[in-house]
Amino acid sequence: MIEWNLPHRHVGQTVRVYDRLDSTNTLAASLVDDPASEGLAILAHEQTAGRGQHGRTWMAPARSSVLLSVLLRPTGEMRRPVVLTAWAAVSVCAVVERLTGERCRIKWPNDVYLAGRKVCGILIEQASATVVGIGLNVSQSAEFFAQVSLTEATSLAILGSSVTSEEVARLLLRERGARWSALMEGDLAGLEQRWKWHFDLIGQAVRIESAEGNLFGRLLEMGFDGLALIEDGPLPRIVPCERVRHVYRAE
Repeated sequence: MIEWNLPHRHVGQTVRVYDRLDSTNTLAASLVDDPASEGLAILAHEQTAGRGQHGRTWMAPARSSVLLSVLLRPTGEMRRPVVLTAWAAVSVCAVVERLTGERCRIKWPNDVYLAGRKVCGILIEQASATVVGIGLNVSQSAEFFAQVSLTEATSLAILGSSVTSEEVARLLLRERGARWSALMEGDLAGLEQRWKWHFDLIGQAVRIESAEGNLFGRLLEMGFDGLALIEDGPLPRIVPCERVRHVYRAE
């Protein structure tokens, strides 16, 4: 393990960098009782038991991805999973768009897509503290994804970027730190606006997979307060974010 000390205020001022870990989220979660761990970032060049949403595994050859977790203790609105996911996803989008020149889109609840394929996944785990982990594909080839049957995945290299995973990690830590500082200063609306823009679904016919079942209609508006869906009547139905599992364009 080596340690980076970066000029960030709240997130990623200290970064512990490992050649190999079972899971960056697991290590970060083991440090919740240390009061000095607030804002600590854990970065691994390789994971042997990386986790994704719903117990899925995250596969990546050594040094091919940004495998990064941050330990936080947010309060109030900033502790909501939808806000934390938005913070992580919008930060990823900003860096990826800067490096590739391509627009990113967020897929509910926690994936970032580039050129129609998944480039990043986000995993948030909460107990006495919050761990926000990401896996961002950097240098994998299309042949690698085909070999492991991840045909819907892509990487920055496939889109023409030649940066290393370590360079991307440094850029991402700076971006996330700046956006977290803005959140702490009260700019929740700015994050919400960027998050909404990256979905690109306002006015579209959608299917919302919710805790109540499938809902169909036109998405009138969306925000951290919920999704406004026009169904059969003139008035929108508001679906709280915590009740939304997935959002799809209607076929």
